[in-house]
Amino acid sequence: MRWSGAVAAALAAALGSALAADLNKTLRVSFPIAETGFDPQPAGDVYSAYVNRVIFDPLYRYDYLARPYKIVPNTATAMPEISADGKTWIMRVRPGIFFTDDPAFGGKKRELVAADYVYSWKRVLDPKGRSTNIAILDGKLVGADKVVAAAKATGKFDYDAPIEGLQAIDRYTIQVKLNFPTYELESDLTTIPTAAVAREVIEKYGDGSGWAMANPVGTGPYLLKEWRRTQKIVLEANPGFRVETFPESSKPEDRAIMNQMRGKKIPAIGRIDISVIEESNPRLLAFRNRELDYLQIPSDLVSTVLGTDNKLKPDFVRQGIVLARGMQPAVSYTYFNMEDPVVGGYTKEKIALRRAISMGYNVEEEIRIIRQGQGEPATQPIPPTGSGYDATIHGNAAFDPAGAKALLDKFGYVDRDGDGWRDMPDGKPLKLVIAADPSALTRQYVELWQRSLTTIGVRVEFLVQKWPDLLKMSRSGQLQMWFLGQINTTPEGFGFMSLLYGPHSGIDNLSRFNLPEFNKLYGQAQQLPESPEKARLFRRMSELVNVYAPWMYNAYRYENVIVQPWVQGFKHTVFEQHPWRYYDIDLERRSAANK
Repeated sequence: MRWSGAVAAALAAALGSALAADLNKTLRVSFPIAETGFDPQPAGDVYSAYVNRVIFDPLYRYDYLARPYKIVPNTATAMPEISADGKTWIMRVRPGIFFTDDPAFGGKKRELVAADYVYSWKRVLDPKGRSTNIAILDGKLVGADKVVAAAKATGKFDYDAPIEGLQAIDRYTIQVKLNFPTYELESDLTTIPTAAVAREVIEKYGDGSGWAMANPVGTGPYLLKEWRRTQKIVLEANPGFRVETFPESSKPEDRAIMNQMRGKKIPAIGRIDISVIEESNPRLLAFRNRELDYLQIPSDLVSTVLGTDNKLKPDFVRQGIVLARGMQPAVSYTYFNMEDPVVGGYTKEKIALRRAISMGYNVEEEIRIIRQGQGEPATQPIPPTGSGYDATIHGNAAFDPAGAKALLDKFGYVDRDGDGWRDMPDGKPLKLVIAADPSALTRQYVELWQRSLTTIGVRVEFLVQKWPDLLKMSRSGQLQMWFLGQINTTPEGFGFMSLLYGPHSGIDNLSRFNLPEFNKLYGQAQQLPESPEKARLFRRMSELVNVYAPWMYNAYRYENVIVQPWVQGFKHTVFEQHPWRYYDIDLERRSAANK
């Protein structure tokens, strides 16, 4: 019997995965913070993204082994074909890739095609979806602004309306036309918000916002098998996943990993069990009890695992446990809601209040005690791992309680009623409300905040809620202050500057900072390649953030990952913390360790 190319590819993919993934192998993982859901376009938290990365497929991804990091095709047949002026991109989808089976497809096999990417990227633009990833495409596609404006006017995005800059010109070919050359687009196309979803699935399961958080149907190596919200996520190898093998490397530093993994089909592990364990001690205990296969060491427990030289303590070394360490592409910060009547605003007295609060908080103590030395004081919105970082900028406020008190006095934040707490310049009570999750680690930050602000005479209360609930409140502008972090999955700096771009307020710009000069510079920088001029624009944007202080900088963080000796295929990558598709488990070694 003769099969069509597509059918033959599907059969080969199914057979290949059946031979690859061993359902007797389970990788056991923990998250410290709960997920929000599994829809790649609207999901904005990193923990949901970790899961989405193995369910859904972007066109491109970073080579797992290559250093320096290198982008390679994922579902694309090749790297983009880009016109000489940088404005027209042609990308081709590899034939024979299929979505996992779902009732939305009416019992038929559903192939991944170019139109799926076009539809998915339109979802990023849809104002109703409020994608936190809008920066990837916002203002870049020829003709898109008109369709977006119509959606804002009517309340409904017309997914069938043609957009000149985003077309499927045949079954497998995507054509993108840009308003200007956008040099970070290639790395953006490795991120999960650009992954493909099927329109039938979203229309069947989508809620009022068009989100389908509980029904992920993708083309990736895993599918969602079980989900107990905020408690447990179980993934199972996709039986229809295309044939892929572990990537190749001839570099000496990869010799050991290639000896373990060369030629293996991926995924090799049949099941991923993810437990949400918010408290640090139970997470580390689970690793010690061999109930977790690897663990990012909780920052408050680093001294339990590492010596003062940041190397593993001998008892861990004796067990064959491996340590991976590096600076995250991340920044931890505390934002002020710029629309809040107490801490928001652009006048001198409001800037003075925010700067005084920053001067009164001891970042060095946070890093030394709470983070146990695993960080550096942040100085600007972009971390040292990102393009646009400038080592000559020192925008962090020095810890200076006396200076903070003097600044508050100067701008009229004094105790007018004699109750021991400072008041607003107009005589109203000055009270800060800082959001916090209920974990033990966060309670340490709460204590430091309480002590710091009490020292300078500022009353503070804490709004304690689960992290996903705080995220919802934050996006709707209900939080006055919140300390959190942002981590990137690419080396681009725009992912951080987007958090301060005015038009993204309430999406990924949680501070709602909206400064015309910053917004203009952001738009100009988007149109430039890496160059001294682009660096100058980034520097000026950072300076404006430092002047107006919508953020208080906390830390650039080091991460320390400990890995059990039976985990194979592990190579530390700061841009993908959980690359489960590349891992394998030596069951005999695990079994021997548990005897």
